[in-house]
Parts: sequence; structure tokens; C-alpha cells
Amino acid sequence: MSAPVYRGLTWDHPRGYNALAAAAAQAEGLTLHWDKHPLEGFESHPIADLCARYDLVVLDHPHVGEAVAAGCLVPVEALFAADEIAGWQAAVAGPSLASYHYAAQHWALPLDAATQVMAYRSDRIDTPPVAWVELPALSQRCAVALSLAGPHAILSFQSVCGAFGAARSGDAFMDRAIGREGYALMLALTDDVTVKAQALNPIAMLGAIERGEGIDLCPLIYGYVNYATRGVSFADAPRGSDGRIGSTLGGTGIGVSKRCVVIPELLDHLRWLMSEATQRTFIPQHDGQPALRAAWQDTAVNSATGNFFAATLASVEQALLRPRHDGAIAFQTAASARLRAALIEGAAADPVLDDLETLYRTHHPAGAET
Repeated sequence: MSAPVYRGLTWDHPRGYNALAAAAAQAEGLTLHWDKHPLEGFESHPIADLCARYDLVVLDHPHVGEAVAAGCLVPVEALFAADEIAGWQAAVAGPSLASYHYAAQHWALPLDAATQVMAYRSDRIDTPPVAWVELPALSQRCAVALSLAGPHAILSFQSVCGAFGAARSGDAFMDRAIGREGYALMLALTDDVTVKAQALNPIAMLGAIERGEGIDLCPLIYGYVNYATRGVSFADAPRGSDGRIGSTLGGTGIGVSKRCVVIPELLDHLRWLMSEATQRTFIPQHDGQPALRAAWQDTAVNSATGNFFAATLASVEQALLRPRHDGAIAFQTAASARLRAALIEGAAADPVLDDLETLYRTHHPAGAET
């Protein structure tokens, strides 16, 4: 019987593709081809459809509930020993592996760690703000844009509220008093700069900052190391009054689909991708963004990337998780659209917050794990 030919799907950016493609090309005893799809597909395409067509799928953690409901991924516990999983749990930055733990099992290995951080032009802003309270005044002097495209409006809202002390629990999405405070702050920052940037996904917005196209700072945007040597500086996400960082975890994991015929060489390849040596050298050298804390703290890695990792590690370590239940993707899509429109219209808080809670109840089965 001939060895299987594997197909993998990742997202269409050097950070998501280059290291995986280069690693597959040199893998021994393994034939693996990586395809790409746009960031928007990565964020919202039904995971079951992708798993029906690919053996390995790069996903983010909001998809795990949907994947569990569809039964389309192989749990990590069925592939690797408990001590290996525990070792990765201890080694990764922040909740990168924990984010894929749902229904008592892990559903992906975190190849890449990311969270919302602050991006700015250091030629326009000497010292980036530390706390949210500084942002409204700064926006009067510099071009400050919120990231509102796609799911990012609701993700930014969760992060702002997280900095103010919110912790999601039960069947409610957001504490009302904190929600009002978070909405008011975002509304204050929704000026002409944000309105003009409302359709820019994080990659497009970082490109605009890089080129000096009307944006000096974005307080919450998913960090991309690839821009750290191209005129964009990065710092931790803003803090609330008690010093808490509010940031919602991103990053990616590799999931093994149920259609995949698993051979030892494939598992060895995944182990190699997760190894400290690979994470500290091969992945950064191929435009990737590693998941292991040791890589984020590595002096050589930081020297080559404008100190991107050291400057934002605290945000990753304290990052919040997104809703992950079956229906979470539909919720974040609908909630972002409602919130984005409300901010641009300058709508009053309570009707908007009512609608967000209604959407959460609609897409979150009562009592379901979040």
C-alpha cells in the first residue's frame, strides 16, 4: 500500500503559509501539500466543509465547538500521549493550547500564537499609550483607528470590556454596566479615521499603517510579526484602570480531520513543528509567528523582529478566549455587524447591548460550554 498524499489548508499570508510549506518540502517519508484561502475564509468558513476536503486544517479556536458538533476533527488525545500534551501546555504562550480544549479534549495543536495588541507608527507617536483612558485625548492629536471589519468589532468590544473587568460566564454575553463603559469608549474613538478604515481587515490595516495612509495607531489589532520590521511598532494592548490588559486571543492551530489516514511520519512532523528548536529557529526564519513562550522570549528572535515578541508577550499571557460553542462563528459575525453599524451611526448604548444579548442567546444554546 502506497503512503498517503496529504492535503493541508492554511490562510493566505506569509505568516500562515511559508513555514508550513517549507517544512512540508523537507519532511522525510511524508508527502504534504498546503493550499491557501483568504483570511475571511479562515475566520468564517464552515469547518466541516474544510475537513471534508483536507487532511490538515489550520483553524482558530472559535471553530472548535462547531467542529465538535460536526464530529469532523480527531482529538489530540487520540494522536499523542498525555505527557506530550502536558508538555506543550506548559510551553506555549498564554492560553494558546487551552483555547482548543473543548468538551474535555483538545482539537488542534497551537502552531502560532497571537492576540490583539497595539500597532503604531513610532515616527508619529513617541511613546504609545498604556491605558484606555489615554486614547480619547490621543485621538484628538493623532489618527487613531479601531479595527471593526469582519468579526473584529465584537472582538474589540470584548477586549475593551475585559480591560474594564468583564469576565464572561453563564448565558449572558456581557455585564451591562461594563458593556456601557466599553461601548462609550469605542463610540468616542469612532471618528472619521475609524469610519474610513471600517472595511480594513487586520492585514489591510497594518499595511495602511506601514505605508502612512492616514492611520497612526490602532489600539487593538491582531499582531503580525511580519510588519514589525516594516515601519510598524507594537506594544501591549491598553490596560484598564486596575492595570488589566484587555486582549482577545487569536493565533492558529493545526487540526487533523476525520478523513485523514494518520501514519507515524505525520505525527512526527507535527511534533517537529511544535518542538522548541523549530519554534525558535525554523518558524521565525520562514515568516512565521511561533506559539512557544521560549521563542517569544528568545533574544535572537526579538533582535530580528524589532522586539515584537517581548513587547507584546504580556498581552498573549493575559489574553481572553472567544466564545467557542457551536454557533460562535454565527454570533460573532452577526454581533460585529450590529456593533459596527451602531458605532458608525452613533447609536445609544442600551438598544445595541440588548441586541447583542439577543444574538448571544440565539446562537448560544442555554447551558452550553462557552
